[in-house]
Formats: sequence, C-alpha cells, structure tokens
Amino acid sequence: SGATLQSTELLIRSLSKECQVLAHDQRGLGLTSIPDGPYTMAQYSADAAALLDHVGWESCSVVGISFGGMVAQEFAVTYPERVERLMLMCTSAGGSGGSSYPLHTLTSMSADERDSKMVTLGDTRFTPEWLASHPADAQMMGMRQAQGAVQKTDDAMRGERLQLEARITHDVAERLHHISAPTFVAAGRFDGIAPPVNSEAIVERIADATLSLYEGGHMFIAQDPTAIREIRTFLATGKRPSEK
Repeated sequence: SGATLQSTELLIRSLSKECQVLAHDQRGLGLTSIPDGPYTMAQYSADAAALLDHVGWESCSVVGISFGGMVAQEFAVTYPERVERLMLMCTSAGGSGGSSYPLHTLTSMSADERDSKMVTLGDTRFTPEWLASHPADAQMMGMRQAQGAVQKTDDAMRGERLQLEARITHDVAERLHHISAPTFVAAGRFDGIAPPVNSEAIVERIADATLSLYEGGHMFIAQDPTAIREIRTFLATGKRPSEK
C-alpha cells in the first residue's frame, strides 16, 4: 500500500490466516530506505520483483491497496508470469482509465485544511452532520487523524513527498490487457480518492476481472465486514463473489 507495515498490521494479520504473507514498506516509507529521488512506478515494481527473488518466490498472489494497487498493476503488466492472482483495492489505472485524487496538492494546505479535505476524500458521506450521527465512523476518522498528526522526521517527510510525486506519473491503462491472471477488483462506493468508476475502468481492460463495490469509502475494508471475508476467500480459493 501507500501506507506502512505498521499502519496495515491488522490487515496483514487477517490475510495471514489464509495465506503466507510477504509484505514490505515501499521505498521512501516506513522501515525501507529513502534513496534520492525522483522515484518511478517502474522502480516500485522492480523493488517488489527483487524482494520475490530474494526470498525465492517465482510467483504469488499479488495484493495492492490504493498506491499499492498502482504498484501491483505496474508489477502485473511488467511481470505477468509472476502473478497467480491479482487483488486490487481502492485504486486507479491512471491515464484513460482515470487517476486517483492528486494527493500531492494537499501538501500546500495548512494542517487543518488538509485534515478537513482528507475526511471527505476518504468517504464522500463524511460531512460534520454525518459524523455526528455515526459515532463509529467518527471514531475511525479520529484514529486516522491521530496517526497523521504523529511527528515525522524531515527524512520521513522527504520519502513521503517522493512517493506522492511518483504517483503523478502512474498510467497503466493501455497495458492492462497484458494481465491474464484472475483479478478481483474491490472498491468503496463512497471513495473520493479512487472513485468506483476508476475500478470499473480497470475491470473493462483486464480479460478475467470482476468488480465488487462495498459500503464505505477509501477505507471500505475497515467499514464493510463483507469485504475482508470475500478478499480472503479469493486469495485462498480463487473464488470471487460473482462465482459463488
């Protein structure tokens, strides 16, 4: 993903109940080094391939969330023979397939403006009135904002900035037809970062792909309990919701 192993720990634990999981922090993030930029999507894809080589995996099921979904698409079109199944969540193909919200533009905002914008981008329903009447959603957003408020080193912020800048150039739309692996695309109905129409565009371009929409936004996997069950089933058995 575009987050860190620490912030995605619960998801990794959940997936590990069905599969052997190999996860990593993308370059510039978390515990991974922060080399000089600029970074490219091709580099992120090559990083994943190098990790597989290092552990001796010829192929695997590939899971990508948000920015990680962009990397997963780049990996799948570059190394199609290494992808057994492809799981894409809340992501975009770029180019003619539609781009995710340009998050790099938020860096010019004040912290309060950025926090407010991220609330409605994360879930387009999340007005102050909605959050006042949906305490579970308000609690989730509070936790997200608390994570974002943690002080970061200058080097960590440099890595995040380089990652966001690499995201600008993401465009695999005209190469997705190279993917032959069974693909499950999942999206939140109220995602303002990677709108569902972008997931529809991905499915249109991959021969063996299906789409499921869930009740939530960019964090639908934490909002709709059906999502994680169906994702785990796909990774363990290859069955998608439409194939039950």
